[in-house]
Amino acid sequence: MYNRMTIIAASLAILPAIACAQEVQTVKIGFSSPLTGPQASAGKDNQGGLQLAIERLNTQGLVIGGKKIKFEMVAEDDQADPKSGVAAAQKLADMGVKAVVGPYNSGVTIPASRVYNEAGIVTATVASNPKVTQQGFVNLFRVAASDSQLGGKMALYAAKELKIKTVSVIDDRTAYGQGLAEEFTKVALANGIKVVSKDFTNDKATDFSAILTSIKGKKPDAVFIGGYAPQGAPIKRQMKQLGIDAVLLGGDGICSPEMGRLGGDAIGDTVYCTQGGTMLEKAKEGKAFSEEYQKKFGRPAETYAVSFYDGMMLIAQAMKAANSVEPKQYGPALASIKYKGVVGEYEFDDKHDLKQSPVTVFRFKDGLPVALTSY
Repeated sequence: MYNRMTIIAASLAILPAIACAQEVQTVKIGFSSPLTGPQASAGKDNQGGLQLAIERLNTQGLVIGGKKIKFEMVAEDDQADPKSGVAAAQKLADMGVKAVVGPYNSGVTIPASRVYNEAGIVTATVASNPKVTQQGFVNLFRVAASDSQLGGKMALYAAKELKIKTVSVIDDRTAYGQGLAEEFTKVALANGIKVVSKDFTNDKATDFSAILTSIKGKKPDAVFIGGYAPQGAPIKRQMKQLGIDAVLLGGDGICSPEMGRLGGDAIGDTVYCTQGGTMLEKAKEGKAFSEEYQKKFGRPAETYAVSFYDGMMLIAQAMKAANSVEPKQYGPALASIKYKGVVGEYEFDDKHDLKQSPVTVFRFKDGLPVALTSY
C-alpha cells in the first residue's frame, strides 16, 4: 500500500512539470500598413512577408521563458495616413502586443512611433525618412535602408552610370517623398547634376499635366519622383503622352509591379528605382523566399515583403537570446544583434539604423522591376 501511494504521489508531482513544459503562450505581434486605399498593394505585400515568418516560427516549437511560444499577428490598416496610423498604434498598444512590424510609411511611422515608445513596444519599421530614428526611441529599429541611402545612391547611379546632366524633381509632400527627394537632390548636385526644377504634388493626385507641361519646356534628361507607385505610374504615362523624352527615377516607393499595373506600356526601360538590400535572385535564401511567397499567395513578393519577414525573424531571435518575450528584456538583445537574414546582414548602430544596408538599382522591363546591380 505504501509503495502504491508513493508511486501515485510521485506521479502527481510530475504532472505539474509536464503541464508546465506543455504550456503555450500566445504572443501577439502587431502589424501596421495600408490595407485599403492607393497603397493597399504594398500593405498586402508587407502582410504576406510577416505572415510567412510567423507561420515558419510557429512550426519550430520555440520555448522562451519555459513556455512554448505561438506567435499571432494582429493586423491594423493604417491607410498610409498619420491620423489613422496613430489610432492603429493606440489600438495595438491596448491589445498588449509584444512587438510591431511596421508601419510602412514614414509619415505614419513618425507620429505612431511616439505611441509605441510610450507603451514600451519594440517596433521594426521599413520607413526610410532619417527623422524616424533621430527621435532616439530606445525600442524603435529601422530594418531597411534610409532615404540617404536610397535617394543618394539613385543620384550616384544617375550621375556615374546613366550620365544624367539635368533633372527635374517632384515630391509628394509626404515625409517619405520629401526625405527621398532631399537626399537625391543633395547627392545629385554634389555629383554635377543640375536640378532645373522642383515641383510638389500630393499622395492622392493622379493628374500631373500642369507640372509636366512646365517640365517639358526645361528639357531635363531625367525626372525624379519622391513618392509612390500610384503617383509614379501616371507621371510616366503622362510624360509619354506629352512627348517628354526623359528617364524616370525614384526610390523604393515606385520599385514594384504596381508601377506596371498602373502605368501600362509606359513603364519600361526608361524607369529606374532603388530598393534596400542585395539582389534577391542572386542569393539562395532570396530565391527560396520568392518562390515560397509566390506559392503561398499567388503573387510575387514585391518591395518589402522580405523586410517584414526578416524583421519578424530578428525579433524572434532577440527574444530567444533574452529568453523573454517582454520588450524591456529583449529590446537590448535586438540592439546588439548580429543576424543573417534573407536580405543580408543585420546589425544596428547607436541610432538603430542598419550599419550596412546595400541598395539595389532596378530597371523596369515589361512593367516589372528587374535588378541591375547592388550599389
